Amino acid sequence: MRFLADESCDFAVIRVLRNAGHDVTAILEVSPQAEDASIIDLAVRERRVLVTEDKDFGQLVYANARASGGVILIRFPGNARAALPKAVMDLVNEKGEQLIGCFVVVQPGRIRIGRSPGG
Repeated sequence: MRFLADESCDFAVIRVLRNAGHDVTAILEVSPQAEDASIIDLAVRERRVLVTEDKDFGQLVYANARASGGVILIRFPGNARAALPKAVMDLVNEKGEQLIGCFVVVQPGRIRIGRSPGG
């Protein structure tokens, strides 16, 4: 699968996705400090699922009905960070291409998947 990792995304998640053979572009590597709107537009243009820890993308997708190829919003507190890469990898392994066009919230022990209104 193809992913775009926002600057807020834990690099351990990027590493585990890349190690599993996924195509991951990290904003930190290609366009540091890019605006959220341009990041989501890039994800759509390149047909990538956005991986982020920035809640502002929920505002862009839902309140502003911004087109999205899919968003994985990570909500892991500091005391659960060690489990984060495995949780994301388990999600991708289980749902795969079904994540495209969805807005997914990943929390410790809980995953919510909904269709993106603009997706």
